[in-house]
Parts: sequence; C-alpha cells; structure tokens
Amino acid sequence: MATAYKGTHEETVALDAYTKLMRATAAATTRIHGHLADEDLTQSQFGVLEMLFHLGPLSQGSIGQKLLKSGGNVTLVLDNLQKRGLVRRERNAPDRRHVIVSLTEEGHALIQRIFPRHVAAIVQEMEALTRDEQIELARLCRKLGLQGK
Repeated sequence: MATAYKGTHEETVALDAYTKLMRATAAATTRIHGHLADEDLTQSQFGVLEMLFHLGPLSQGSIGQKLLKSGGNVTLVLDNLQKRGLVRRERNAPDRRHVIVSLTEEGHALIQRIFPRHVAAIVQEMEALTRDEQIELARLCRKLGLQGK
C-alpha cells in the first residue's frame, strides 16, 4: 500500500489550495465552454475568434502568446479556422516573416452571435460567488498569476 505524503503544514495547505484551484478551473471551464460543441469549435478556436473580435487583426505570434499556446498549436488552430472561412492570414508587407490574422465576415458574424451566450454562461457560473467574492477571486488570481514577474 502506498504511503501518503507527509509534508509540512505549509506544504499541505499549498497542495490543498492548488488542487482545489485546478479542479474548480477544470469544472467551470467545462461548464462554460459546453456551448462551443454546438458550433463545432474548440476552446482554442473560440479564444482566437474572441481575441480577434475584441482586439482586431493580430500577428500569429501575438495570438500564440496571448493564448499561451505553442507556435505549432496556433498554426493548427488557425489552419482549421481558415478552412472554415472564419479567419484569413496575410503576410505583413514590411516583414514577410510576420503573418497577420483577421476575422472574415463569416468569422465576425459567428463570434458576434455566440459571444453573448458565452458571457451569459460565465455570469451564471460566477453566481456561485457574491460580487465581493468575485472581486476578491480576481485579485487573488492576478496576484498568483503575476508571482515571479
């Protein structure tokens, strides 16, 4: 029989908090993104469409940085969106190494139609917390995310 890890109190508290954070994130993400299957979109594809909708055309590299995805993963996501006619890629004239990605009319129409449903799912998910708890959660997540920078 395996022996349970016997760490310090600080380690136990940190492990418990981390485990709960990861489980809550996974569960909430699954519930919030459930509607994407209806549109035959992955979370990454939706992330690209939403990013371009709110920020406008971006370089392929910027998209990867913002999504925290590798170059190869971003290329595959963009290939699939382009095949569906939702995005277009164009080489940047001054620097042909940079590829600029933008929404097509079809991509813009799709994200404009589904984004309100996405927001509603997030609002519904976050109703488990009070407004003040949501503000505190956002503060704590930002603090954790910026650690070491």
